[in-house]
Amino acid sequence: MPTTRQCSFCGHEIPPGTGLMYVRNDGTILWFCSSKCRKSMLKYHRDPKKYKWTTRYMKVR
Repeated sequence: MPTTRQCSFCGHEIPPGTGLMYVRNDGTILWFCSSKCRKSMLKYHRDPKKYKWTTRYMKVR
């Protein structure tokens, strides 16, 4: 049975059959729900705790 994943940046659930799996050279697997999340984490090195549209922002504040 397919399982739902959680986005590594924003924390939202990713339905089966969607999203992107990114594997780093050290073997760490990162799941992203959109290109917005992927670029924010990998290209721009943003902190998800500073953005209101992420669920990680809600947990800290």
